[in-house]
Amino acid sequence: MTKLTGRLKSEHKTLVGMTSIYCEDHHGKHPDGLCESCSELMSYSEERLAKCPYGQAKPTCAKCPIHCYKKEKREHVREVMRYAGPRMPLRHPWQALTHVFDKLRRVVHPKELRRARNRNRAPK
Repeated sequence: MTKLTGRLKSEHKTLVGMTSIYCEDHHGKHPDGLCESCSELMSYSEERLAKCPYGQAKPTCAKCPIHCYKKEKREHVREVMRYAGPRMPLRHPWQALTHVFDKLRRVVHPKELRRARNRNRAPK
């Protein structure tokens, strides 16, 4: 497992919260919290978050211009989010609130971030 920090960790925690709602309602309760399929999806999402070119400046997935997930996994995550999103305020109110604020953040493309860093490093 990859060690996520900061915003990436909170993003993953929100996705795990959504997935737990979805999994419990669709696949029943499991001793480990998530069924095998949903656990696999969360491991995959953690890998993808760790490789995100935005890093700590990552926007929410809905605003992201880059598709990190394979098509099948992306559709599964969309299904989870559509189902669990409206239920989040009741089951995980703090995560739901922070997710709403994250949606309001401005999206800066990774190439713009790289250009800005290079401009700041250039000798004067």
